[in-house]
Amino acid sequence: MKKSLASIVACLIKVMLIHNVAVADTRMPRIFGDHMVLQRNAEVRVWGWDRPGKEVTVRMAGQQHTVRAGDEGTWEVTLLPMDAGGPYEMYIEGSGSVSFKDILVGEVWVCSGQSNMEWSVRQSADAGNEIQAAVFPEIRLFTVPRRIAIDPKDDLEEGQWLLCSPETVSSFSAVAYYFGRHLHVEKDVPVGLIHSSWGGTVAETWISRESMEEMEDFHEVLAESGSFDPERMQEETDRIINDWYRQADEKDAGLSNKWYDPFFDDSGWNEMELPCLWEHAGYPGLDGVVWFRKEIMLQPEQATRDMVLNIGPVDDSDYTYVNGQLVGSMIEQYNTNRRYVVSAEHLVEGKNIIAVRVLDTGGGGGIWGEPANLYYQSGDQTYSLSNTWRYAVGAEMASLALRGVRFGPNMFPSLLYNGMIVPITGFSVRGAIWYQGESNAGRAYQYRTLFPLLIRDWRKQWDNDDMPFLFVQLANYMAALDNPAESEWAELREAQTMALALPYTGMAVAIDIGEADDIHPGNKQDVGLRLALAARNVAYGEDIVSSGPLYSHMKSSGDSIRIVFDHTGGGLVAKDRYGYLKGFSVAGEDRVFHWARAYIDGNEVVVCSDRVSNPVAVRYAWANNPEDANLYNREGLPASPFRTDDWPGITVGRK
Repeated sequence: MKKSLASIVACLIKVMLIHNVAVADTRMPRIFGDHMVLQRNAEVRVWGWDRPGKEVTVRMAGQQHTVRAGDEGTWEVTLLPMDAGGPYEMYIEGSGSVSFKDILVGEVWVCSGQSNMEWSVRQSADAGNEIQAAVFPEIRLFTVPRRIAIDPKDDLEEGQWLLCSPETVSSFSAVAYYFGRHLHVEKDVPVGLIHSSWGGTVAETWISRESMEEMEDFHEVLAESGSFDPERMQEETDRIINDWYRQADEKDAGLSNKWYDPFFDDSGWNEMELPCLWEHAGYPGLDGVVWFRKEIMLQPEQATRDMVLNIGPVDDSDYTYVNGQLVGSMIEQYNTNRRYVVSAEHLVEGKNIIAVRVLDTGGGGGIWGEPANLYYQSGDQTYSLSNTWRYAVGAEMASLALRGVRFGPNMFPSLLYNGMIVPITGFSVRGAIWYQGESNAGRAYQYRTLFPLLIRDWRKQWDNDDMPFLFVQLANYMAALDNPAESEWAELREAQTMALALPYTGMAVAIDIGEADDIHPGNKQDVGLRLALAARNVAYGEDIVSSGPLYSHMKSSGDSIRIVFDHTGGGLVAKDRYGYLKGFSVAGEDRVFHWARAYIDGNEVVVCSDRVSNPVAVRYAWANNPEDANLYNREGLPASPFRTDDWPGITVGRK
């Protein structure tokens, strides 16, 4: 008896569906992919998902391992340690088949923290030359996508391994890249860098809930997190933000009076040197809309070809016009470089007007960044726009922070750990580098417990108690003070230094490469280098000078105090043409600090002051921005800030 056409079609559809399910049933985590780097000389975990009970085989570099998927469909095998090398291919066969090509075996590092780790190569110093020279195909880059999650996630939503090249490196973490580049050159092995960071985040969002429950300070907020609904909170946040922008449009005198019009008369406007956050130009606390205008002159041949307009990062949003035409816009991307191509049809011979409408929802605002990032390019010629612009305030608005906007990675502990760390903890790595602390500076004493908790937690999650953990001490920032004073940032640096008591840790001191008016200093090269020096010592056991001088202990000597250091290397030096040490202060029993005279005596520093006859305590570089601190070892590494006293600081008791 013949089957009906409908029955045949139904059978074919069923077969096709079964085939598609079979192919889809073998699934690998996003962290695995073409061009990945696997950790050398270590057992490498390979895991994934398939049908429960299905036999899965993994083959790579002469190894073959077979396992059966568990009741939940998960499976894993362990590759035996391999030497550096490649390229290899990996084949996974189960219900379906998956393969990855161009795999290298070398050194793998996780790179995490807040905005100074997130800061890209294109935003760092000498970006053009660095990007052009970034031809290192054996350095591989993986960026973990941003994700907030109330529960641990087993996989990432996206992500891919990229070969380091001028086309890929510009958006990558600058600190991670310069760190990895140094290791690659020095160790002559492939390097894999897994970048997982989020600007403005606090340490507790990167720690597991299990570990956070050890700290009583967070019990209350952890209890609140049970009712957290990320999707609902995102919708409410979007509503508030959209309402802010709508009201800004309605109130903005620049829109209603067409300040973008090239014929608008801005001769009565004030002037500002750009790039610059307007908080540093006489407008502290201003949130809202500010317009900037600039006149440029184009020759006849320049007006007939497209022009590139690069205005650097804008905090937070911009609408950029040329001769009244909107040529580009980015919303809520405070650290992203603006590079817009201006069509020749919008250009004219002679005077052309650039107008930038800047919207800031809270915190710093303006056209900021490196002067080299503010320019226009016509043909092969580049012309700087880093100079005087005219400006006017279009609208003043209440900060979004005052409007109940709460949704974000800092709302509860563990949100980024769940979304951005858990999915990669199974991937074998050599260690981690970390640049964070600015957002915890107001709770520096708490950080003494919080930061070591994070280090221990990550080691637990990676199942490696000896996993090297290297971190950057906060750079100098904010205005320098005339007299010794208490400092949140100094207390945070102290808390970071205390974490060195944990084994297999290293610290890169950055006290000499910060910028008073920029929390994101451009010199990320030295940060990466100093982290790499720490890695060569801590992770690879090289007998090198990897740290600047660290305070050991003090010895009282009448009207002076002698300071003894570890990590003096080839000897102590003062970076000063006359050999004078700066940045030291001293106090007596009254606990009032005065600037002190200090000089090097062998591998010790002698400190005294005419104003303190019986000194009992010394501090060095104890400030938000100790810009004149100049103690180094002969290897050129700066001494870490320190104090000899244990008197209660200004962040004691803060939660």
